[in-house]
Amino acid sequence: MTPGSIVKCRNRDWVLLPSEPDAYLLKPLTGSPDEIVKIKKQLSDLIGSDIPSERVEPSIFPFPTADEVIDFASAHILWNAARLTLRESSAPFRSLGRISIRPRVYQFVPLLMALRLDPVRLFIADDVGVGKTIEALLVARELYDRGEIKRFAVLCPPYLCEQWEKELREKFNFEPVIVRSGTIGALERRLPSGTNIYKYFHVQVISIDWIKSERNKHLFIHFCPELVIVDEVHGAAEATGGRTSQQERHELLKEIAKKDIHLILLTATPHSGKEEAFRSLLSLLKPEFGNWTFSELNENQRVELAKHFVQRTRKDIEDSWESQSCFPERIAEDISYRLSDDYQNLFKKTYDFCFEIIKSGEKLEERKRRVRNWGALALLRCVMSSPASALKALELRYKKTENTEEDDEEYFSSFIFEKSDDRAEDENPTPPIEATETNLPEPEKRKLRELARLAENLMDINKDTKLLKCLSIVQNLLNEGFNPIIWCRYVSTAEYVGEKLREKNLNIQVVTITGRMPDDERKIKIDEIDSEKPRVLIATDCLSEGINLQDKFNAIIHYDLPWNPNRLEQREGRVDRYGQNAKKVKAIRFYGEDNPVDGAVIKVLLEKAKQIYKTLGTYVPVPEESESVLQAVLNALFLSDRTTQQISLFENQLINEFHSKWDKDVEREKVNRTRFAQRALKPAEVMAELEKTDAVLGDPESVRKFLFDSAQRIGF
Repeated sequence: MTPGSIVKCRNRDWVLLPSEPDAYLLKPLTGSPDEIVKIKKQLSDLIGSDIPSERVEPSIFPFPTADEVIDFASAHILWNAARLTLRESSAPFRSLGRISIRPRVYQFVPLLMALRLDPVRLFIADDVGVGKTIEALLVARELYDRGEIKRFAVLCPPYLCEQWEKELREKFNFEPVIVRSGTIGALERRLPSGTNIYKYFHVQVISIDWIKSERNKHLFIHFCPELVIVDEVHGAAEATGGRTSQQERHELLKEIAKKDIHLILLTATPHSGKEEAFRSLLSLLKPEFGNWTFSELNENQRVELAKHFVQRTRKDIEDSWESQSCFPERIAEDISYRLSDDYQNLFKKTYDFCFEIIKSGEKLEERKRRVRNWGALALLRCVMSSPASALKALELRYKKTENTEEDDEEYFSSFIFEKSDDRAEDENPTPPIEATETNLPEPEKRKLRELARLAENLMDINKDTKLLKCLSIVQNLLNEGFNPIIWCRYVSTAEYVGEKLREKNLNIQVVTITGRMPDDERKIKIDEIDSEKPRVLIATDCLSEGINLQDKFNAIIHYDLPWNPNRLEQREGRVDRYGQNAKKVKAIRFYGEDNPVDGAVIKVLLEKAKQIYKTLGTYVPVPEESESVLQAVLNALFLSDRTTQQISLFENQLINEFHSKWDKDVEREKVNRTRFAQRALKPAEVMAELEKTDAVLGDPESVRKFLFDSAQRIGF
C-alpha cells in the first residue's frame, strides 16, 4: 500500500496518506482534512486478526459481470451519484458541493481574491442588490470546507440578524445561532459547563449593537473566531462630532482587526463623502491603508489595495461579467398629484407660520437659529407627508422645554435628513418642533393649534388627493401584475395609508411595518405574507436597508420622497436586486405638482442624483454634512423669492457650492470604480474553470436529473 492508494478499514474506503512509521493516516474519500484518522499499525494487526474490519488493507473493486448489470438507466444513476458525492471534496471550489444555490460568475470574484490572501482581508463594496451576502458566504463556506476555519461570526445591525441566519441556513447549509439581547439567555442554557457561546457555537450571527458594549465585547474579542464578516460596515466608520454609537462600533472593529484572523467588510456605500471615514474602514484591512489618500495613489499602492478591495456597479457586471442580464429591468416613472383646496390651505398657513418663525429667529445666536430652522423644516415636512403626520406633529404639549445642549443640533437634524450610515428614525420629529416652540409667544402657539384643527379636517380621505392618487396607482399596479411597497417617511403616515387602504376593501393583503415593531415581529409579518395572492406592503425606512423583499414584491412607490438620494436607491434596491424573479420592476417617484417641499427636494437633490446615475451607472452618496443639505433645502424653500414658489435653485450660491462638492465626489467615484472593478480577473477564465468542474463532477442540471431519475426509479 502506497500513499494515494484506496484502502479498506472499518467497512469503509479511505485514501491512504503519507503515514508515520507506526501508524496509518487515513482520509475518507469524501472527507476533509479534519476527518483524517490515525490507526496504530500494531493495534490494527492485533485486533484485525479477530475483527477483520479493523485491519487496514487494500480495497478491492471486482469487475462487474453481465449478471450484475441491470440496465443503462441504473448505471447512469450510479455514475451521477458517485460524481455528485465527490463534489464535496474534489472540486477546485469545495464549497460548491455544500451550497443550495448556483452563484453567478461575477460572484466568484471575491472568492478568487480571498484565496490569494492569507489572512483574508477583503472589502466588498459592490452595488445595492448585487449579492454581497452570497459573495461573502462563498468565501466563508470555502474556508470552512477546506478546514482553514472552524468558527466564524457575522456582525450586522440587529434588524438584519434573521436575514443572515436564513441565508446561512437555507443557501449555505450552516447551523447558525443569533446572538443578541433577546437570545443570549437561551443560548447560555444550552452550553456545557466550562465553555462559552463563542467557543461552543461554530457559526454565529451577532448584533453589532449588542456586542459593541464594554460589557459584552471583551469575551468575544478574547475568543474571536477565525473569520469575522461585518455587514453595513459604513455604520462603523470612525465618527466625529461625538456620535457615540458609531464610534463604539468602530472601536470594536479596531480591536478585532488587530487579531490574526480573516476579516470581510461589506457595504454598498463605502464612501459617504468623508475621506477620513473611508480611510478608517480601509485601515481595518491593513493599518497603512488608513494613511493613503485615495485620489493620490501611486501604481504600487493601487495594485496593493486592489488585492483587498472590490467595487462594481451593475453596469460593470452586465458589461464585463455576464452574457445575459442577471438583474430585472427597472422602469422608473414620475407620477404627480395636486393638493386639494383644503390641503393647499393647510400648507399655505403652515408655510407662512414656518416662514415667520425663521425670519423672527434671524437675530438669535447661530445655534438657536439653526435649531429653529430645523424645527420649521421638520414641521413643514410632516404636514406635507399626510394629515395624520401633520396632526401628530402639531398636537404637541404646549409647555417650555429645557434649553438644548450644543451637540443637540446633530440630533435634531437627524429627524429631517436621513443619513446613510444610520437606521432611519421614522417617528415624527417631536424634539426639534418642541425646541422651536420653546420661545414662541402665545399668539403663535394658538396658530399651531389652529393648524392642528385644519389637519384633523383632512383625515376625510376625499379631501386628501395625495392618498386618493396613490390608491389609484396601487390599483393600476395590481392590475398589471405588480405587488408594490409604499415607502413612507413617518410611522403616522404609514399607519394612516395602511388603514385607508384596508378600508377600500380591495380584496388584497395589506401589511404595515414600522420602526415601532421589534425586529422579530417584522420578520414574522413578512413571512406571513402569502406570495400567491395580491399584496401591498406599507413601510417606513426601517426596512429600506439590507432587507430582502424581492421574493414577494416587485414595485415601489415613494409616497414620501426621501431627502437623501442614497435612501432612494436603498428603497428601490429592496426589489431591484439579484434573485428577483420578475423580469421588470417598477419604481414610482410620487410628488406634488404644487408642493414646494417636493419641488425643492427634487431639484436640489433627486434630479442631481438621477443625472449622476445616468452618467456613472450608480448612485454616488450625497455629501453628508447634513447641515449643508438642510441649509440648501431651507434656502430653496424660505430664503428665495416666495412669490413664484418655483425657485431658481441653480442660481443660488449655496446650492451651487453644494452641487460642486457633490460633482467632485462623482469624479472621485468614477476613478475608483474604474480602478477597483477587478478587471484583471477575466470572466472567461473563471467560467472555464467552472465548466471543467461541472463536466467532471456535475452541474445543477446533473443534480436535477439525478433527483428526477432516482425518484422515478423508486416510484416516488
